[in-house]
Amino acid sequence: MNSPAAPAIQSRSWVSDKLFLGMSVWDYLRSLATPGNFVAGLIMAIGIPLIAYRFIYGLGAATNLDQTNPWGIWIGFDMLSGVALAAGGYTLATSVYIFGLKEYHPVVRPAVLTGFLGYLFAVLGLVADLGRPWNLPVPLFFSWGGPSVMFEIAWCVVLYLSVLGMEFLPPVFEWLGWPRARMWAVRMTIGLTVFGVMLSTLHQSSLGGLFLMAPTKLHPLWYSPFIPAYFFISSIAAGLSMVIVESGLSHRAFQHRLDHTVDIDKLMLGLARGASIVLFCYFFIKVQGVADMGRWSLLTTPYGMWFLVETVGFVLLPSMVFAFGARNGMVSLVRWTAAWTVLGIVINRLNVSVIAMNWQAADRYVPSWMEVMVSITLVTIGVSTFRWIVNRMPVLKELPEYHES
Repeated sequence: MNSPAAPAIQSRSWVSDKLFLGMSVWDYLRSLATPGNFVAGLIMAIGIPLIAYRFIYGLGAATNLDQTNPWGIWIGFDMLSGVALAAGGYTLATSVYIFGLKEYHPVVRPAVLTGFLGYLFAVLGLVADLGRPWNLPVPLFFSWGGPSVMFEIAWCVVLYLSVLGMEFLPPVFEWLGWPRARMWAVRMTIGLTVFGVMLSTLHQSSLGGLFLMAPTKLHPLWYSPFIPAYFFISSIAAGLSMVIVESGLSHRAFQHRLDHTVDIDKLMLGLARGASIVLFCYFFIKVQGVADMGRWSLLTTPYGMWFLVETVGFVLLPSMVFAFGARNGMVSLVRWTAAWTVLGIVINRLNVSVIAMNWQAADRYVPSWMEVMVSITLVTIGVSTFRWIVNRMPVLKELPEYHES
């Protein structure tokens, strides 16, 4: 009579421990009643029906896109910015597993998780932007467009999203208590990292290569033969900055999940040094691009002023502040500079894809409120998913029984 009840007790224990943080269902639901969760729930309550509205009634009903301006903020913000800011995954994994910078191992898992969620929600933003998203598998599996840049980007993003998912398997298996599966996942780390670097190098630069096909539509100050290099190098700075921002926020929000033996401030100062160097290299090739194309006279125009704001204010300035903050051990300054850099990367991607695109057209694109709300909703769902995972899985701190392995 007792044997049938045992599996039910074990099941309830597993659900309580793994999903409800050791609380009863009622206590867990009460713990969700916080101002932050209320705001997130309100955003999703508005945004998710808008996403459904877009798929039911089409792009024309939900967006201000047209034949002149077919790309809006769902491409510039959700896709281009999301992919760039998710570059911390391959940047940190390469630093630790390929170049042997083992001291940065504590920040690899959150960087990989941020990268995975960044790519996942970038793809969801892309699906929302496609006029016929149900045809997305066609170019991947049935219409092999070898010379197409978009074909290469599609395959690289799909493969790299899969790589990031497999790179994050060790903490998932630790959470589930599957040591043997975790061991095999760890053994794949080096191979996955090498493959991920190859894919990231290809598609980060190819996203910039898309705009090589629009020399008459993109403003001359942003159009350059170097634009694939711009996108790749800036993605490294974006990834490093995003890891610094995410680390600062995580160490405020998840104090109970931290490994307090790790000097996280020292790691952030090291990442700031790397970001400073990468940003200066990025600034140098941006100046070289202007010189190579002979665009100096355009810097005195309104678009030229905005270009200088982006290049000097969001590239050169944070490069210098990163160096100053790292040299003087000013962690708070480094974190604020990282947030400023992240904003600069978003501005750059929006400049290239929206603001400086079709700059001579009389009919200028302005996103609808529904486009903005959908983007905010995707970001909110991404942040909520990150929070849910970190509160349950060993992301910010490895479990002691697995630490040596």
